[in-house]
Amino acid sequence: MANSGALILLISLVLLAGAAYIRREPGHADGSFADTHLHFFMHDAYDGPRPTAALIVTGREPLPLPSDDSATGGQATSSSPRRFGDIAVMNNALTEGPERGSVRVGTAQGFTVRVAEHGAVNDLSLHLVLEAGEYGGSSLAVKGRVDTGAAVRESIIVGGTGRFRFATGYALSRSYDYDVANGGVVEIDVYVQKTRVDTKE
Repeated sequence: MANSGALILLISLVLLAGAAYIRREPGHADGSFADTHLHFFMHDAYDGPRPTAALIVTGREPLPLPSDDSATGGQATSSSPRRFGDIAVMNNALTEGPERGSVRVGTAQGFTVRVAEHGAVNDLSLHLVLEAGEYGGSSLAVKGRVDTGAAVRESIIVGGTGRFRFATGYALSRSYDYDVANGGVVEIDVYVQKTRVDTKE
């Protein structure tokens, strides 16, 4: 009887220890998390003396839109300057404020693919590389379906490097002063949940 009581106690202790281990992230003593909010402006320039974004693949013309206007034979074309299948790459500055001369904090590098037959919907793959401040040398990977016609666009933080290893979260972007044909300034808020990890090596 005493042996079975000791066995039950031992099994209980093993299960409790296992549960405590599972709640922790691998390699982190306390399994704790910290929330971080980053705010900056991205300068997306397709023209001017030093463009930082470029259309590298031109997609096909959009198919006609259904229309009730009999004058056009029941068809209307999209007025978007972009085409279905367009691929654009970017190496855009991230700054503290919206002005061109504002303090630079990083670079947004990646590409977008126009995935909508009509409208301005893109598949976004982006790295936010931070160059200054507390998170200098770290980066965040952003993925998402971005409808540039929407007032606020939400993307997913799928990971990061440096201080943002194992990061998760989301990014909200808004057109601050933006034109689909020429680019402009985009305001970005990033909300990150990251494990508290010391990356000093």
